[in-house]
Amino acid sequence: MSIFNIINLAGGVALFLYGMSIMGTGLEKIAGGRMQGVLQKLTASTLRGVLLGTLITAVIQSSAGTIVIVVGLVNSGILALPQAVGVIMGANIGTTVTGQLIRLADISGDSLLLTLIQPSTFSPIVAFIGAILYVFFKSPRRRNIGQIMLGFGILFTGMFMMEDAVRPLRESEMFVRLFTSLQNPILGVLAGLAVTVAIQSSSASVGILQALSTTGAVRFGNAVPIIMGTHIGTAFTPLMAAVGASKNAKRSAVIHLYFNLISSAVFLVLLYLVQFAVGLPFWEAVLNKGSIANIHTLSSILATVAFLPFTRGLVRLAELTVPDADGEVQDLALPVLDERLFTSPAVAIQQAKSAVEKMASRAAHNYRNAVQMALSYDDEVAARISQREDLIDRAEVSVGNYLIKIADHNLSEGESHGVSELLNFITEFERIGDYAINILERGAELRDKELAFSETAKGELLVLSDAISEILALTSNAFRDADLTPAERVEPLEETIDQMCEELRERHILRLKTGSCQIETGIIFLDVLTNMERISDHCSNVAARIIGSESDTGLDSHRLRRTLHEGAMPNYNQLLDGYMGKYYAGLKP
Repeated sequence: MSIFNIINLAGGVALFLYGMSIMGTGLEKIAGGRMQGVLQKLTASTLRGVLLGTLITAVIQSSAGTIVIVVGLVNSGILALPQAVGVIMGANIGTTVTGQLIRLADISGDSLLLTLIQPSTFSPIVAFIGAILYVFFKSPRRRNIGQIMLGFGILFTGMFMMEDAVRPLRESEMFVRLFTSLQNPILGVLAGLAVTVAIQSSSASVGILQALSTTGAVRFGNAVPIIMGTHIGTAFTPLMAAVGASKNAKRSAVIHLYFNLISSAVFLVLLYLVQFAVGLPFWEAVLNKGSIANIHTLSSILATVAFLPFTRGLVRLAELTVPDADGEVQDLALPVLDERLFTSPAVAIQQAKSAVEKMASRAAHNYRNAVQMALSYDDEVAARISQREDLIDRAEVSVGNYLIKIADHNLSEGESHGVSELLNFITEFERIGDYAINILERGAELRDKELAFSETAKGELLVLSDAISEILALTSNAFRDADLTPAERVEPLEETIDQMCEELRERHILRLKTGSCQIETGIIFLDVLTNMERISDHCSNVAARIIGSESDTGLDSHRLRRTLHEGAMPNYNQLLDGYMGKYYAGLKP
C-alpha cells in the first residue's frame, strides 16, 4: 500500500464523514426541530421511547447526536431521566441505518435495473441534482433537500474512495496478520473503541470496516469485537457533552455508557462461550458489507430487547454513579441553558420556557415567604429568599441572552413570536420577584425598628395574601400549560384584589387618623399593600398576553383587559362575583 493509497484513504474518510454530517444536518433542518420537539411528548413508555429514538437517529444519522439532544433535554428538565432511557436504547438501533444504506454498494448484476440501483450509478446523479437544488434555488426547503441529496452522494463517493484505497491490502500479508490478531476480543474492542472516539461516530467506524471488507480479511471472529467496540466508543461524545450540565443530564450520558458497555460485554461473553463450547460454523466466514451491517443492527436490537426489563436498574446505577451531594437543595440550582440545542430552535425555545417557569415558581415561593417575614421575621428564611432572588436575577440575564441568541437563527414566524413573548414574560416574573423582595425589606424594617402590625392589620394581610397566592398559581399554571382556562380567571381575581387594596388603604388611613395605628407602622403597611397589588398587576399582564396569544384576538394586553372588563368574556362578572364573595367579603369590618 503506497503513500498515495494512504492519502486517498484519508480523503475518502473525510468525504464519508462530511457527507454524513451535511446529510444529517439537511434532514434535521427539514424536520424544523419537530423531531426533537416530540421527544418530551412521546416517551410515556420505554418501548415508545425506543421507537422514537430509533426514528430520530435514523433521520439525523448519529446516535451521539440524539444522545446529546437527550442530555440537553434532561438538563433543562424537559425530559425526565426514566423517559430518556428508551430514547437512548433506540438511538443505538437507529444509528445502524447508515450501514444498511452502505450495503447497497454490494448490489451487482448485468441487468439495466440492477445497474441503475447500484450506488456507483445513482449516487453521482443524486449528488448532482442536490448541488443544483442547493446552489441555484433560494427556497429553504429546496436547499435543504439539495443538502440531503448532496450529502448522500458525497457519503458514497467517500466510501468508494476508501474501497479503492484499501484494495491493495488484499495482497498484503502483514495486513492480513494484523487483522487476524484482532480476533483477540480485547484488542478488537479497543480498536473499534479508539476509532469511534477519534472520529466521533460509530456509523462511520462501521462504514470503514465495511470498506475494509473488500480486502477479504474481515471475518466474523474479528469483526464482532470491533463492532462492540464502536458501540462503546459512541458513548464518549455524550459524556463530553454532559460536562458542566446538571446531575440528571450527566446521568443520562452515564446510562448510555453503561447500556453499551454492559450489553457489549454480555454479548461477547455469550458469543465466545458458545464458540468454545460447541463452535460456530460461520466463525471464520468472510464478511461483506451486508453481513457487517446485519451484525451491527442485530446486536443493537438484541441489546435493547434484553435491557427493556431493566431500565429502572440502569437509572439506579446512574444515580449511584452520579449521586446527589448530602443536603443538596435542587430548588436552589440555576437552570442550565444548553446552546447545543440551537440547531433545533423549537426545543431550545422550550428549554428557555422551562427556565422561565422556574423563575415564576421561585418568584411565587419568595412572595409566600416574604409575606410571612412581614408578620414574623426569620433570618434563615430571609437568606433563602435572597438566594432565590439572586437566581431569578441571574436567570433573567442568562435566559434573555439565550433567547437573543436563538433569535439569530433561522426561525419560523411562530418560533420568532414565541421568543418575543418569552422575553416579555421574563420581565413580568422578574418584577414579581422584585416586589417580593420589597415586602421582605419591609419585614426587616419592622424587625429592626421593633415594630409590628396590629392583629387587625395582620388578619387583613393574610386574606389579601391568600388572594395573591391564588392569582400567582393561576398565572403559573396558565403560563406552563398555555391554558386559557386559568388565564381567564386571573383578570376578575385581579379586579377583586384591586378593590381589596383600595378598601384596606381606606381602613388603614382611618386607623391612622383615629390614632389606633402608629404612623411609622402605617406607612410600612401601605407600602406592603402597594407591592402586593403590583404583583397582581403583573399576573394580569401575563394572563392577558397568554389570552391574546392563544385566542388569536390580535389585541395587546392593555386593550385586551379593557375588552374583558367590558364583557368580552361571558363569565367575567360571574367569576368576579365569586372572588368578591370569597376574598373581599372575608375582610372583617
